[in-house]
Amino acid sequence: EPFPPPPAGYPFPPYGGSYQPSQGSDDDWDDDWDDSSTVADEPGALGSSYPDYEAAGGGASGRYRLSTRSEPSLGPRGAGHPPGHPHPPGGGGAAKSSATVSRNLNRFSTFVKSGGEAFVLGEASGFVKDGDKLCVVLGPRGPEWQENPYPFQCSIEDPTKQTKFKGMKSYIAYKLVPSHTGQQVHRRYKHFDWLYGRLAEKFPVISVPHLPEKQATGRFEEDFISKRRKGLAWWMDHMCSHPVLAQCDAFQHFLTCPSTDEKAWKQGKRKAEKDEMVGANFFLTISVPTGPGASLDLQEVESQVDGFKAFMKKMDESALQLNHTANEFARKQVTGFKKEYQKVGHSFKCLSQAFKLDQQAFSAGLNQAIAFTAEAYDAIGDLFADQPRQDLDPVMDLLALYQGHLANFPDIIHVQKGALTKVKESKRHVEEGKMELQKAEGIQERCNIISFATLAEINHFHKIRVRDFKLQMQHFLQQQILFFQKVTQKLEEALHKYDSV
Repeated sequence: EPFPPPPAGYPFPPYGGSYQPSQGSDDDWDDDWDDSSTVADEPGALGSSYPDYEAAGGGASGRYRLSTRSEPSLGPRGAGHPPGHPHPPGGGGAAKSSATVSRNLNRFSTFVKSGGEAFVLGEASGFVKDGDKLCVVLGPRGPEWQENPYPFQCSIEDPTKQTKFKGMKSYIAYKLVPSHTGQQVHRRYKHFDWLYGRLAEKFPVISVPHLPEKQATGRFEEDFISKRRKGLAWWMDHMCSHPVLAQCDAFQHFLTCPSTDEKAWKQGKRKAEKDEMVGANFFLTISVPTGPGASLDLQEVESQVDGFKAFMKKMDESALQLNHTANEFARKQVTGFKKEYQKVGHSFKCLSQAFKLDQQAFSAGLNQAIAFTAEAYDAIGDLFADQPRQDLDPVMDLLALYQGHLANFPDIIHVQKGALTKVKESKRHVEEGKMELQKAEGIQERCNIISFATLAEINHFHKIRVRDFKLQMQHFLQQQILFFQKVTQKLEEALHKYDSV
């Protein structure tokens, strides 16, 4: 089948960039699924890394010690402080570099919370393993994420209601079958929810697709289960299609850990929660193009990002308009069109019943033909009522999925804009003789890393958008053609009944 995973008429979370864990009685955290201990409870958690590496022998190979600190005096001042935290006062420095780029007064801004500010100001340092490196390459459309060398897909099938605690607690489990392993695993919605939370926290410059919305009431109804499964299938398709998210260790653990191995699941879960390559340290993992032709012009980057902001605004408005129009049209088909066509059918039926009062033999054929016409219009009414789930609902689901992406990008762009602001400020300090050129160049270099990643994510968004909307529009028109062929067939059958009258 040439279409993407079957979507569903299911709303995605409303606009809002920050992640909020969903609540619901069927997916509350269970003692047998999660430990009582957390990262904050465990000594040394911030010093651990994910995934584990061998400390002895050749275990250190492929690990890189990276630091964004641009002057020696920052080292000892920053010792013992988590990445992204302000350094305590103290330490020396040249008089010329006494001026520093100011910090954002709003400590709750995305630029600050994501660790982008700390990274740009040179306060991030950590070890980066080969497996943690995220590569941006130059493609025909500009910066792109390096393609996943081992692409795969994952189906979501057979949602089943299961119970625990001797039937006191019920939940829905979904069967996942990744193509690269062929081994099925079962996951509950809370597992998806946990994974989404980890990914949204770890990747501040990547648009993690939103999950279908949680529902507390009616969650075991067949229609809801089917819709959420299809919504999760869309979510999974976008996860597997992203070169970075698809290779993330937490996602791979989610896809491959056996459902029955609780110990292995908890170990992988704790590793993901103790991942130190988050916040400011996350940006250390990004590798960008170097050499001739690989530099970025900040004005051009700013222009591209502003152009994408204008695109997002227009797409958001048109998506909302199309969603409203499609929803109204679907409602009319399910109720109004069905009712009107069946009213016509009922009128024809009454006419045929009246004609039956004539006992002449030569009128029997006409009576039967009119009665058949009545049945045809009744059937056409049912076709109209059933049609939205075939064509309009999938379109609305795709729009809802992309509304989630559009809700993510303001925060992504805010990080990039914040980095650009720091570069402009550092250049002004250099011109005023308050900052060394080398320190300002370090700020610009780190800003370039964020800009490369932002442009790569924008390009990925457009690439997947073209793929999705092409396939969905083809699917919509094919379903429309099939629908009207069915209507035409019903009318032609009715027409032929009059040939023998």
